[in-house]
Amino acid sequence: MKLRETQTERSYVVTGMDLPVDMERRLQALGLTCGSKILVMNRKRHGAMIVKIRGTRFAVGRMLTENIEVGETQDDE
Repeated sequence: MKLRETQTERSYVVTGMDLPVDMERRLQALGLTCGSKILVMNRKRHGAMIVKIRGTRFAVGRMLTENIEVGETQDDE
């Protein structure tokens, strides 16, 4: 499922990204890699979200939330 389709206060695992290479590398440098856990903290208008990755909160825009694939985890944090 896409990151934009997720629910707040739930944890997910990043399974893939369909982004331009430079943007994908920037996200990887910030800790958003395939296999990393992501906690959806809040949803903003027009598809933007606040997410927590490896202890750091990020604001993620709609273009990113539509191009990041996630899967559900067995245990929520």
